Amino acid sequence: MGYRFSQTLVAMLVMLLTCVSWAEQALQDTTVPPQTEQGLNSGTDMMDADESNRVVAPPTINEILDQLTSRSFDDKEAAIRQLANQNNPRVIPLLNALMNRELVHNRKDDTIALGEKQDGQWELRDPTTEEVVGHVDSRAARPVVINNRLRTVINNQLALSGLNDPDSDVRYQAAGQLIGNDDPEMLTALGERREQESSQRVLDQIETALNIAALQSDDLTARLNAIDALSGNLHPEVKNSLNSRLSVTDNASETRALEQALKKIDARISTFQTADTVFFGLSLGSVLLLAAIGLAITFGVMGVINMAHGELIMLGAYTTYVVQQLLPNSHEWSLLIAIPAAFLVSALTGILIERFVIRFLYGRPLETLLATFGVSLILQQAVRVIFSPLNRTVITPEWMSGALEINPVFSLTYNRLYIIFFALAVFLALLTLLKRTRLGLQVRAVSQNRTTARALGIRSERVNALTFGLGSGIAGVAGVALAQLTNVGPNLGQSYIIDSFMVVVFGGVGNLWGTLTAAFGLGIANKLLEPMAGAVLAKIIVLIFIILFIQRKPRGLFPQRGRAAEE
Repeated sequence: MGYRFSQTLVAMLVMLLTCVSWAEQALQDTTVPPQTEQGLNSGTDMMDADESNRVVAPPTINEILDQLTSRSFDDKEAAIRQLANQNNPRVIPLLNALMNRELVHNRKDDTIALGEKQDGQWELRDPTTEEVVGHVDSRAARPVVINNRLRTVINNQLALSGLNDPDSDVRYQAAGQLIGNDDPEMLTALGERREQESSQRVLDQIETALNIAALQSDDLTARLNAIDALSGNLHPEVKNSLNSRLSVTDNASETRALEQALKKIDARISTFQTADTVFFGLSLGSVLLLAAIGLAITFGVMGVINMAHGELIMLGAYTTYVVQQLLPNSHEWSLLIAIPAAFLVSALTGILIERFVIRFLYGRPLETLLATFGVSLILQQAVRVIFSPLNRTVITPEWMSGALEINPVFSLTYNRLYIIFFALAVFLALLTLLKRTRLGLQVRAVSQNRTTARALGIRSERVNALTFGLGSGIAGVAGVALAQLTNVGPNLGQSYIIDSFMVVVFGGVGNLWGTLTAAFGLGIANKLLEPMAGAVLAKIIVLIFIILFIQRKPRGLFPQRGRAAEE
């Protein structure tokens, strides 16, 4: 019994030791060695470092634009701001395209593209390369919808981009767009730009924008300083802002400052409006000078009342139109070619009129008037047959387009400015011709005393023909100038023939300096009277004045001497 118990106990001890041995072996197999654990930890650290150092690629232009497919205006605003922050030359054109409804949502593949409607289809172009990517039906795409809030955001982003442009003209326009904008982001950008700006006119625009915003400040001193800085400023938004502030303020000192600033602005506006009226008067005077100066020569030298003078002006205008049609790709230079061409066409026409009509009627002014009136009807009808009764348009060259802006309320249009200088140049050229050349000497001799001039061997018939041709040629040059101001039609000359005779009679028949003075004087007087009396009544008042003046001085401002004075 004891022996069996001992065997059983030994067997149990052996089994227990065996289990412990197996347990230790299993524990050793599952335990990670120290070096292996360190290796795992280091691998984990490397993975974390790789993920922290990984740079997320910025979205492309196309990816940003695709966000505009959303119906949410908030999503679209976020996309617009994200697009504006991209350093890409395509940003500005794309923002402008969005404003002009040229960015379309292609519903077929749910993308944004540049679109243009052609023959009931959308021509789609890639926003970044502008390459044509396909055509879709008009219903398969539509312009990206934006509201007024998004338009304001786009304008602000365009202005912000323009503020940092290297071109001062672009910065000037961008600062002007932000005048009246009270967005804190815009004002901050203007303040930062002010510290860097080197152009004075851009700086003035920035100061105007910041001072207008300062009118809404809670600080009275800041408002008064802003009012003082804006006093006399002619920008339209300045006057509107000052009036708005005047309507809500209850502070006596601020009210006085606002009233004084507005009074100063109104005074300056009135001054420049008068200057603008005088400029338009000079412009009208230059047209009258060109139209009348040729008539002054023929009327003064030959005593011929040429009622076809207006049609000679018309021929010059039509010559300008024909030259542009012959040179369709050279509009910038065709006008320079049209000037001598119009002179030659009208001069040759005038010589033919003198040779075949007028030379048989010297000494008979009534018959001459009726004959030249008939010639004018023939020329009008000939133009209607050749060119049709419809008006024709002459394209103004690029260098004559636009205006020279002096300030926001006063600008000089280039076409009228050029015509004023052109009229003075023609006047000086004609004066030089009459004073410094042999032909001019003969013309003056015949105009003063035809009989004595013939006795001295001057061929008065030849001088008459050349003089009439010269006056007609200058009328043609006047037509070139008029073609830049109005449409070309068969009745173009009729609008200026009466005014031309008024200028010649008022200035003194045959006197060029009198014609110059009368043309500019009547032009300015007419434009000064128009705001008060209207265009028609202004012409009547000028006509009555000339009639009364001629009653006192029948020979005009500068009377002609010699034969013309005797007649």
